[in-house]
Amino acid sequence: MGTPPSLKVGYPLQTVKEERMYEDIIYQKEDDVARIKINRPKMMNSFRMQTLNEMLEAMLDAANDKSIGVIVISAEGGRAFCSGGDISEMRELTFDTGRIFVTKLYQVFQAIRWAPKPVIAAVDGYCLGGGNELNMVCDLSIATERSVFGQVGPTVGSTPVLAGTQYLPRNVGDKRAKEIIFLCQRYPAKDAQAMGWINKVVPDGTLDEAVKEWTDRILSMSPQALRISKISLNFESDLLNPSFMHGVEMLCSTYGSDELKEGMTAFLEKRKPDFAKFRKRL
Repeated sequence: MGTPPSLKVGYPLQTVKEERMYEDIIYQKEDDVARIKINRPKMMNSFRMQTLNEMLEAMLDAANDKSIGVIVISAEGGRAFCSGGDISEMRELTFDTGRIFVTKLYQVFQAIRWAPKPVIAAVDGYCLGGGNELNMVCDLSIATERSVFGQVGPTVGSTPVLAGTQYLPRNVGDKRAKEIIFLCQRYPAKDAQAMGWINKVVPDGTLDEAVKEWTDRILSMSPQALRISKISLNFESDLLNPSFMHGVEMLCSTYGSDELKEGMTAFLEKRKPDFAKFRKRL
């Protein structure tokens, strides 16, 4: 898949302030580091369409700004990095609106992958579902000890086919990836690190300092060498892009289905979903 026009070298970029406040994110640029923070702590930093639109705009800006050498994605609040899609919005999606939503998520993920500089996920708290997929498309991941990782899709009638089924087996192995996705259990940060799911775990309260050590180190490197290294390192997994396109079509086909509505309604009503009735009619 070719590089999108908005990421081509020399693409015109409007001057932006050092800090830009959006509705759902905070976007900051300082000392050659761009920081994108999801700012929905009351919603466990879940993403809705508004969030994805803002994240994509910020990612493209950071990718094109030649003064920026590294991008950090994090979240406000300290309770969750990202809990995935906002169930209250996703429950109402149809095939058509679901396709728009999932395509936008895919565009955010690809903007991270195509960015010609390293992207770090700074995880503090729950990193679940689509939030874990966001973590996995980043180049490096660093997390606090209190952080928890996992996939949740099958518990609400959804599936992690926009990074989970593609990248998770490459990080933790096939059998372990199937365990994570099929059982939807939660894993402490130390276990995630031991599996190769994330790079580093740091004590609670020290995440900013640990991230700064990494960003300072990256900024001391040749930007040209980093750009070329990222392109080459991503070559094999970039061949999975057709799987992402298939994932978009498969996932959006579940929106509006009785099974997905049951799973997401049960989540919002804080009850156990009744998926047995759907098995019986197969």
